[in-house]
This record gives sequence, C-alpha cells and structure tokens, in this order.
Amino acid sequence: MRQLSDKVKEGDPAPDFSFVAQDGKTMSLKDYAGSKNLVIYFYPKDFTMGCTAETKAFSTSYEEMKRLGAEVIGISSDTAESHERFAKECGAEFPLVSDNGGKARKAFGVKPTLGFLPGRVTFVIDKNGIIRSVFSSQTNPKGHILNALEVLNGLPKG
Repeated sequence: MRQLSDKVKEGDPAPDFSFVAQDGKTMSLKDYAGSKNLVIYFYPKDFTMGCTAETKAFSTSYEEMKRLGAEVIGISSDTAESHERFAKECGAEFPLVSDNGGKARKAFGVKPTLGFLPGRVTFVIDKNGIIRSVFSSQTNPKGHILNALEVLNGLPKG
C-alpha cells in the first residue's frame, strides 16, 4: 500500500473535525459515528473542469452511496457561498465544506500536487471511524467514485 498522506493511512482512525456546510449547518465527523460510513473527498477548487466532473459524478452516484449506508462530504478551500453555487451547478445534495485555512487537509495529511495544487484525495471511512480506503489521483476524478463504490460494497450497510 502506497502512503498517500503524512497523517493517516488505511486502518487508522479518521481525525475528527468540525465544519460548516454550504447550507450553514455546523457538523462534525463524530456526528456520523456508529451510524454511517463516510466518503470524504478533498478537491482543489469549485468550478474547475476536473472538480466539476468529480462532483457531478459523486452527485450521480449519491443515491447508490446512500443505499450502501454512506454519506458523502466534499471539501475544498472555497467559501460557503461558492460551494452553494457549485452544489447547485453540479446537483450535489451532499455537504460541500469550506476548509478555510486548510485545517481538514492538514488533519488528514492531504499533500499538494506539484507542490502547489491542492491535492485530490478521497477517504472512505467506516461507521466505526476507521479509514478503509485512501485514493489519490489528480487526473482521474471519476476514479475516486469507482473506488469509493467498490470499498462501500464491502462494508456493512450501517
């Protein structure tokens, strides 16, 4: 297994963090503990070609992921206002989180690509808070969804 993060790897407990979604709700990863698997995807920037393709693909697969007992959370450094517009454009019914200051990226150890571009990494976390998959690819946004679905199919539904 290739190490994709300085902080966490498969089999580790996921770090907890609080966040404000595009709808203004404040939540924490621990709010999902014991009830839902999580798919958390870090992406570089709202309204860019790859991020739009990735978020639309997650939106298309969202009902299937929910049937598999998972919630999806998208994270970038864009503002909540930007996320609100981006969610509408992409049909995202799941939370898009503003990681102002990069605290969530730092907690998960998501490294930049080429030293400057925010990394594109997806974590699948089981309902017990254990990271079951870390998938990183800047150039294969749809691969994040395929990997998440494959992992979720192997986890208890919640």
